[in-house]
Amino acid sequence: MLEISTLSKRFGGLTAVSDVSTRIEEGRINAIIGPNGAGKTTFFNLISGMYRPSTGTIRLRGQDVTGLRADQMARLGVARTFQATALFETASVLENLIVGHRLRTRSGLWDALLRTRRCKAEERICRDKARDALDFVGLAHLEARPAGGITQEERKRVAVALALATDPALLLLDEPAGGVNPEETDGLAALIRKIARRGMTVCLVEHKMSMIMNLADKIMVLDHGEKIAEGTPAEIRKDQAVIDAYLGSDHADVQ
Repeated sequence: MLEISTLSKRFGGLTAVSDVSTRIEEGRINAIIGPNGAGKTTFFNLISGMYRPSTGTIRLRGQDVTGLRADQMARLGVARTFQATALFETASVLENLIVGHRLRTRSGLWDALLRTRRCKAEERICRDKARDALDFVGLAHLEARPAGGITQEERKRVAVALALATDPALLLLDEPAGGVNPEETDGLAALIRKIARRGMTVCLVEHKMSMIMNLADKIMVLDHGEKIAEGTPAEIRKDQAVIDAYLGSDHADVQ
């Protein structure tokens, strides 16, 4: 799905990501872990088009997409969520989601001003897509609720629904279970599995190791911007460099 070769990002004298090469494998759940400051979010910002790499290449299904903007990557099928879910607080949940599918529409300013047939047809499509995404994440009952009045866990699901509304092939999830309790974490893990069963490729950054070890097919570990390990959960759990840098000996037996 995504092939990353010797990717680096420097901010002045600071190297946040250093010569990272990896593959995000199609149809699987890929995970990125590491201590705070390891470069995980910077790496996400690079592959989603938020940042331009200092060096290295990114290929999406063989196409060189290095340096493309976030909107261009989104049109190619790469969607992402963020650690903090920013919504239009006074708008309804459904209205927030309608924005997502606008990426796929063609109506312009004059269409909107003149209320053309194309504009009206695309509005219906956007509304239907938003409802489908909301139903998929289990929040159809909240479509009319103001976004400012929903829980943290529901905001996480709305963020996923917003990404799904763009019709992505690759979904990047930045700490999808951050700030929610263990029961809600299990529910979000089940949602991620449901997304993968739908045939979508998933890559997530997450600190909750029990969740990752039971969810991911493949894990990459970053430390100080460098890749120190990569493999299955069983391989990562036993990797001494990962234990020393991040997991600690207590996690070696996490099932």
